[in-house]
Amino acid sequence: MKRVILIVLDSFGIGEMPDAAEFHDQGSNTIKTVSKNPEFYLPNLASIGLFNIDGVDCRESVENIKGAVARMTESSQGKDTTIGHWEIAGVITKQPLPTYPQGFPKEIIEELENAIGRKVLCNKPYSGTEVIKDFGEEHQRTGAPIVYTSADSVFQIAAHEQVILLEELYHICKTARKILHGKHGVGRVIARPFVGEPGNYTRTQNRHDFSLEPPTTMLDILKENNKEVLAVGKINDIFAGKGVTDHIYTKNNDEGIQRTLEYMKRDFEGLIFTNLVDFDMLYGHRNDVAGYARALSRFDEQLPKLLHNLRQEDILMITADHGCDPGTESTDHSREYTPLIAYGYSVTPGNYGTFPTFGCIGETILNYFGLSLGKDNITSIDFMRKE
Repeated sequence: MKRVILIVLDSFGIGEMPDAAEFHDQGSNTIKTVSKNPEFYLPNLASIGLFNIDGVDCRESVENIKGAVARMTESSQGKDTTIGHWEIAGVITKQPLPTYPQGFPKEIIEELENAIGRKVLCNKPYSGTEVIKDFGEEHQRTGAPIVYTSADSVFQIAAHEQVILLEELYHICKTARKILHGKHGVGRVIARPFVGEPGNYTRTQNRHDFSLEPPTTMLDILKENNKEVLAVGKINDIFAGKGVTDHIYTKNNDEGIQRTLEYMKRDFEGLIFTNLVDFDMLYGHRNDVAGYARALSRFDEQLPKLLHNLRQEDILMITADHGCDPGTESTDHSREYTPLIAYGYSVTPGNYGTFPTFGCIGETILNYFGLSLGKDNITSIDFMRKE
């Protein structure tokens, strides 16, 4: 009974790509930045091969690594969560999703306001923590939701949970999702609830993403061929539920690992697809180097639990969807290579080099089940053990 457990360490980039300057990300290197912090301690990832990947020079490589490793190149035109995950699943996005560095057009805002019966505040690119500091009090006074964006293709709506209840906030986001289509089809509409009082606001863990529906992906192909696709964390949202057979949302990385372990105890054939968002949301975007290092060390500490629960025909894959270097001035994602680490009885250890698209991960997974994306420009990574 074949199974793949694919874990995305959200934003764990391993060095700038050749076109990083086009994205204003020259010099970005998430792993190198974080490795300089004393909290950074990854012995288990090292033993599998993290520091043997092309271009990763922040620690010494290890002889006789236990896993197969590769460096993955993003070939889509973007550096955000949606595009990164879609490419992992075999969709290369050549036309960038729309972004709004000057805020959203007047007609979009007016259509939303008319639909929800409320005015909105802000409508600018903003840090998620700063926007509630600057507009939270006015929001509480007026009931107007806070609309903002970032360098990514996102339409974010922040609201105090005691001013706009979660159910209504999610309804507002669904309304915005219907409005934002065609040329204004942003990757995600994101609910950003918060609590507290002026000067002491805190974002809650009730965030919810409403994504653009993707074309056919690895998930669809698995599902159509009677394989299970079990989504942990925000994976179900990223793919708008398409191709997913069961899902569970999580509050943090620890719960993400726990829910993954619970799925691993099931008898099924197919994929567990997990996103661990804390690296990006709590540390990368907040330029918190120490927090990022601690989170990586915590994942490394829990990695043996995942390895211990692998069955004979299981393959564990660990990757990322983009970078988010917490040591740069920017708080946005960064255009970086990502790691791929694979471990299991069926995997032949070694460094397999650099691959031209994240989509090679999806093709490799499908090939393990005797399936394929059917795309000439996306090949599998030949690390399966030869019997």
